[in-house]
Amino acid sequence: MLGKKRALAEDILILGLGGVGTYLAKRLVHEGYAVTAIEPDSRLIRHIDGQLDARLIQGSAMSIDCWREANAGNIDVLIAVTDNDAVNMLAAMIADRFGIPLKIARVRSMDFDSKDAVLNADDLKIDLIIHPEELAAQEIVRLVKRTAGNEIIDIADGQTQVMATRVHDDSPLAHMKLKTLSMTHNTFPFRVVAIARGITTILPGGNHEILPQDQVLFMASKSDLPKLMALTGVEQQRRHRVMILGGGLVGTRVAELMGRDVQVKIVEKDENRAAELCHCLDHAEVLHGDGSDADALDLAGLADMDTFITATGENETNIMSCMLAKHLMSTSNGESHNKERKTISLVNKEEYLVLAATSGSDIALNKKVLAANEILKFIRRGELLSVAHLHGFDAEVVEILAAPDSLITRVPLSKLDPSFHGKILIGGVYRDEQWKIAVGDTRILPNERVIVVCKSLHLKDVHKLFWG
Repeated sequence: MLGKKRALAEDILILGLGGVGTYLAKRLVHEGYAVTAIEPDSRLIRHIDGQLDARLIQGSAMSIDCWREANAGNIDVLIAVTDNDAVNMLAAMIADRFGIPLKIARVRSMDFDSKDAVLNADDLKIDLIIHPEELAAQEIVRLVKRTAGNEIIDIADGQTQVMATRVHDDSPLAHMKLKTLSMTHNTFPFRVVAIARGITTILPGGNHEILPQDQVLFMASKSDLPKLMALTGVEQQRRHRVMILGGGLVGTRVAELMGRDVQVKIVEKDENRAAELCHCLDHAEVLHGDGSDADALDLAGLADMDTFITATGENETNIMSCMLAKHLMSTSNGESHNKERKTISLVNKEEYLVLAATSGSDIALNKKVLAANEILKFIRRGELLSVAHLHGFDAEVVEILAAPDSLITRVPLSKLDPSFHGKILIGGVYRDEQWKIAVGDTRILPNERVIVVCKSLHLKDVHKLFWG
C-alpha cells in the first residue's frame, strides 16, 4: 500500500454536520476528496452551502432514501458523526449493507471497545470508533506528564522529536534571526520548523526573527533533545500538582487517567455535580466553586499548582480562566517557578485555538480537531506514515514516503517551487539508517522517508509534492 499512489478521488459520506462533521468536510474537500453530507437541520445546510464545495442532502441519517440519493453503493468511506451514538453505530451497519468498505463512527461510550464487550466494533461493522472526549483527556494527560510541561511529540518511531516552547523576554533566543541561531549553535543539528505569533502560524526561513512571547517549534533527534532543552532554557521537571476547572466528561476522565501519581484538584461550579464527583473520584480532591473568580481560585490553592487545566463546556470561561490563572500564578512565589507553570485549555471552536494558545493558555486543545485528525490519519494511512497536530499551531507534522519521480525528488530543497514556501517545510530525512535534519542543499531521493511540517490546510500540497 505504501508503495502505490492513491488518487484523491475517494468518495466520502459524512453523516452530521454539527461539530466535527463540518470541520472534517472542509478539510477533506480542501484536500481533493469528493464529499457528500446528510444533515437534517435546514439552517445548518444553508449556512454551510455557500462555504463548502460538497454535495449536501437535507434529511435523516436513518432514511434509506437519503442513502440512495447519496449514491451509497459507490461511497468509499462513511464517517458517522451525528450527536446520536446509536444512529452512528446503526449507520455503520447500514453502510456495510451498501458495501461501503471503510466505516468510521463517533461514539461517546467506551463500552464497545473491548473484545469481551457485548457488542464490539466488529459486531457493529465499525473500522474505527472515535471518542472525542477520551482523545482530549488522553492528550491532556500526555501533555501534563511530559517533562517541563512543554509539548514534546515523538515522530519517526520516536527517533526524532519536536518540542514547542514559549520564548520569554530574557531568553537567549529573543530577537535572534534563525540564520544567526544556526551559525551560533552548530554543535548538534536542530531546526526551527514553526513559530506561533499572535493568531498566525509562520513556517520560517533564515531571515525570520524570534520575538518574545513567540511559541517556537523545534525539531531535533531524541538523543539531542536534552541539549536543545538546555539551549532554550527548558528545564526537565515533572508536573505533580494539577488543578482542573470543570468536572464534565473530559475533566473527570483526566482525573481518572492521572491516577494516584499526580495530586489532582477539580473545581466544579455545579454543586450537585461536585457532590457526585466526590463519591466517584476517591483519589482527587473535589471543590465546589466558580473557577472564573480570582478569590475562588486562590482559596482552592492555585498558588501551589504546577498545571492549570480548563475543561468546562464554555469557550470564554476556559480562555478567560486560563488568563486569570496565568496572572495569579505570575504574582505568587518565585519568578523562576512561574515560568515552569503551565495552563491547558479545552476550546470548542477551532478558530479560537491559536488565540487561546497566545493569550493565557500555554497549550489549547480542541475535541473536534483531535477527532478529525484521528479520522484523517486513518483515511490517509496508505500514503502518510503518520500525522501529528501541533497544539497552538495551525500546523501538522507529517511523515511521508517520497514517490519515485515526484516533484520533491527532482531538485534540492532550496530550488523547490516558490509556491510551496511558507506552506511546507521539510524537517528531516531518513538516510543511512538514521534521521538527519534537512537543509537547503538536501535532495530527497525516491522512496526515502521524510518529515514535513505544513499548514493544516496544505496537506493537499504535501500530497502534490510527494506523490503528484
